[in-house]
Amino acid sequence: MKPDTDNATGKVRLDKWLWAARFYKTRSLSSEAIDKGHVRLNGLPVKPSRDVKPGDTLELRIGPDTRTLVVKGLSGVRGPAPVAALLYEETAASLLQRSQAAEQRRLAPEPAHSQPMGRPTKRDRRQLEDLRDAPPRGEWNERWSASLDDEE
Repeated sequence: MKPDTDNATGKVRLDKWLWAARFYKTRSLSSEAIDKGHVRLNGLPVKPSRDVKPGDTLELRIGPDTRTLVVKGLSGVRGPAPVAALLYEETAASLLQRSQAAEQRRLAPEPAHSQPMGRPTKRDRRQLEDLRDAPPRGEWNERWSASLDDEE
């Protein structure tokens, strides 16, 4: 299966191309990403109906990563992944930037990701209750008194 064009002019809609190149699972997801400004064509924000031509440069932001791609082929149909990979070429600068960002995330992970999410477990709840019910350590009145009426 070779990449084919949707029409005789050699152009395909941007949302359809992103779907065919397997960057998004559905055309509606690709269209939504374009509307949110996560996709730029030749450095400009675009609409989902914009036509893509071979040689165009796409800046695509998916999650924390930004990819810079050069369109190599056109296809209006979603095919297997090896065929979809022939539709574009990622620039060397983009590959380097993504690998550096991945290494940075590996070395210094986001602190918020280490926090457990959601409701506490039964064990966590019991530990919290034990902490609340425990007598305070080193209470003020245990050893010292703040009153002036002490015996002399």
